[in-house]
Amino acid sequence: MTKSQKAIPRLSVFQTFKTKDGEFTGEAMRQRGIIMHLALETLPTKKTRTAIAHKLAEKNGTTWQNIYSGIFRDLDEILLPLGIVQESGRLPIKRGPKALQEQGVPYYQLTEGGLLVAASLSEMINERPKIIYDFFEKNSNSKDKDLKSSILTLLDVAPNFVSSLLRKYVESYSKGKIEQLIPFDSDGIKKAFDESLMIHRELLEGFSSLSDTDREPIMNFLKKVG
Repeated sequence: MTKSQKAIPRLSVFQTFKTKDGEFTGEAMRQRGIIMHLALETLPTKKTRTAIAHKLAEKNGTTWQNIYSGIFRDLDEILLPLGIVQESGRLPIKRGPKALQEQGVPYYQLTEGGLLVAASLSEMINERPKIIYDFFEKNSNSKDKDLKSSILTLLDVAPNFVSSLLRKYVESYSKGKIEQLIPFDSDGIKKAFDESLMIHRELLEGFSSLSDTDREPIMNFLKKVG
């Protein structure tokens, strides 16, 4: 395969086994682990390839050497080229090859797009509000001001809807339906809308049009079945 024939890298955080519905592949779990680690960790020394490998190995009950090559590949061939992760700086080292000592060891951080991916992961439910606030703080120049206000409001009143919205958005990007994660705007979200999100929208629009008298029995019904 020539360089021009190489496949375009695809994000795999929602990739599942074809024969095991709902079970994430090893590549998906690795990429999720890398992204979650970078979303939560603050110390540069904990955000190098080796540090990430140690952390994921500890979680999975294996040795860091067993997963280091996979992490190296995920970073260098997928997450970095896609702009999900970026190099944040380099740490000096005293041992190893002279060239490496001079250049230092790279450590990483999530980009704006990486923050969106992190916020879309189910494992990040408790950290999701902070991640989204961090995203909008970094993305303060966005022209879609209504989107920011809407997402932050929905985050308070309908967090599961925001979770579903972000997952569909990132999945659409992974499948090539959306070319770029950034800008995160109404046009991109529109491309990610599927039947489930349309149902959510229909319920929201319909419920908001009801009188208080009509809303009460619906709320009682939803509480009983939910």
